[in-house]
Amino acid sequence: FQYLHHQPDGTPYDNRAEMSLRCVAAAEATGIGMTMLPVLYSYSGFGAQPPAAGQRRFINDVDGFLDIKSKLSGGIAPHSLRAVSKDGLNAVLAATPAQQPVHIHVAEQIKEVEDCVAWSGARSVEYMLDNFAVGKNWCAIHATHMTANETSRLAKSNAIAGLCPTTEANLGDGVFPAVSFLKSGGAVAIGSDSHITISPAEDLRMLEYSQRLTQHTRNALADGPGRSTGRSLFDRTCQGGAQALQQNMGSIAIGKRADFVVLEPEHHSLLGRSENDALDAWIFSGGNQCVRDVYVGGIQVVKDRRHFAATQIKRNFKKTLERLNND
Repeated sequence: FQYLHHQPDGTPYDNRAEMSLRCVAAAEATGIGMTMLPVLYSYSGFGAQPPAAGQRRFINDVDGFLDIKSKLSGGIAPHSLRAVSKDGLNAVLAATPAQQPVHIHVAEQIKEVEDCVAWSGARSVEYMLDNFAVGKNWCAIHATHMTANETSRLAKSNAIAGLCPTTEANLGDGVFPAVSFLKSGGAVAIGSDSHITISPAEDLRMLEYSQRLTQHTRNALADGPGRSTGRSLFDRTCQGGAQALQQNMGSIAIGKRADFVVLEPEHHSLLGRSENDALDAWIFSGGNQCVRDVYVGGIQVVKDRRHFAATQIKRNFKKTLERLNND
């Protein structure tokens, strides 16, 4: 979800896609699976309000954005309903292959919903569903504040709800209605928005615990009595993530992209546990420290908790921070 496009004063680089391409190159060099989603960000608020000075590195009109998109493969990310216009987004969608992912922030905060109502007369998710052809290649990021009708409609649209539970908790955004959304046939994925933490186990734990707190129940997102909650969460979000990225992944199977981690059986949280019990322990107790090895596209990039280029990456990172701090 890449929206830092231009130089500090807002001037485009000679190659408008420079920043996106740098991110792709970094991912390739370090072994990170990436679906590049350049962000369309044109306005500061609903009704095409002019952007603020601090947003100038983000801002693109439709032609400038499509120039960036033409140099990349992946998908698109209209930042939010407030940051695009209906005509502008429809123009970009018309130029985007139908199978490519479309990710958009929506209904993250109460004020955003109130502003959308004041501008359009409709709530955020309602407006999105009424005005765009939302389908299985769409990912509604956050979608926190929905009525029962919006929740049902979004579920039936086949779009993925892209949840960032630790970010939403950190920002005080609210709690996504996961129980009712899943009962309506919806599908979810998890991700990290503001990188408060980068831990799938922690996000899954927060997702489940938030539902327990609001629903006053236990094992809120398990698939039924006696079923592993961790397994239910893990399988749902792996499949939802694969759909959100429109990638052939989401399970360990012949023909699927081989992105997976290996847990450390000697970690104190996992001792004596296997299969679903180990998965539950990783999500609800162990977290990142349980991960021993990481494979991306079938290639091992982390062995015994150490990245193959960790020393050089840290050295380069420190130099970059020092240079930026001295500028």
